Amino acid sequence: MLKSVLRLLAGAVAVALITPTAPAHAATVHTKTPVAGTLSSYRISGVYVAGVSSGAYLATQLQVAYSQRIRGAALFAAGPYYCAQNNVAQALYGCGDNLYPTYLSALQTYTRTWAGYGWIDPVSGLSGEPVYVFHGRSDSTVKRSVSDDLVRYQQHFGANVQYDNTSSAGHGWVTPYGTVGCTGTAAPFLNNCGTDPQNSLLRKLFGTVQPPNTGPLGGTLIRFSQHTFAPGGRATALSMDSEGFAYVPASCAAGATCRLMVALHGCLQGRSRVGTAFVDRANLNQYADTNAMIVLYPQAVTATANPNGCWDWWGYLGATNYPIKGGAQVETVMNMVRRLGG
Repeated sequence: MLKSVLRLLAGAVAVALITPTAPAHAATVHTKTPVAGTLSSYRISGVYVAGVSSGAYLATQLQVAYSQRIRGAALFAAGPYYCAQNNVAQALYGCGDNLYPTYLSALQTYTRTWAGYGWIDPVSGLSGEPVYVFHGRSDSTVKRSVSDDLVRYQQHFGANVQYDNTSSAGHGWVTPYGTVGCTGTAAPFLNNCGTDPQNSLLRKLFGTVQPPNTGPLGGTLIRFSQHTFAPGGRATALSMDSEGFAYVPASCAAGATCRLMVALHGCLQGRSRVGTAFVDRANLNQYADTNAMIVLYPQAVTATANPNGCWDWWGYLGATNYPIKGGAQVETVMNMVRRLGG
């Protein structure tokens, strides 16, 4: 029983219980070898967040806590802000499965109350914000009704939401470079449905989007220390990897004004589990080259209370402030954003 619970914990998947389908023919992916370095400051015109599963839950925490700074969000396979309410049973049975309700009205009340306290930005920052939500019809890890409530939560505060819920995808990040069949749920959780949701999400967030670079990448993939940005100076104490990644197109490095996208992997999908698969195959670097966009890839790692390397969206670090300003992982990522100029 415990093994099954740990597999499901916070959006992680029971891989052994699901047989992936054969993927569609994956496009040839051009990658960059990471180069050790540090994060520098660039001319950033706007900050956006994207994530899948636990990464989408953290992306929502960043979006809500810093809605005056975050200009839009793309959320794959997740539920509404503060869905777990600092309770692992609620995370499992209300925010992954739908055996419990999400208590949506309570989540909306928490949001307004915390904004009044100044713990998060005023909710007016969410009004009109572009949000892209994706849920696959074969995703049984996060149930459709849970993502429906994410959409309702965003719309309640006036966000401009596009909901993509017609794909047959399983639980994962859908990309033309995916190595898992569309309906499958298996490592590295990069599903190939013969579609390009990144074009849709970037068009939603940016208004217009240029075609991706399908040839060799022209930017630099920086491998940097996450310790520098962690409160206390130890990222590993926060269930975060010692290193993260940032893809910087040549135009941004040369001084062009660029957007910043924070891309957050899901459970079992960080560097320590699948290497740079998410970094290489998320189909964001390809769009970054042609759309003046830096992509930041923070990395979570396993810990005793977090055996699947998920982001903290249910309080596993032991602090109740995890979804607001001052939350350990929220602030670590925002420190990276600030260093980059966002």
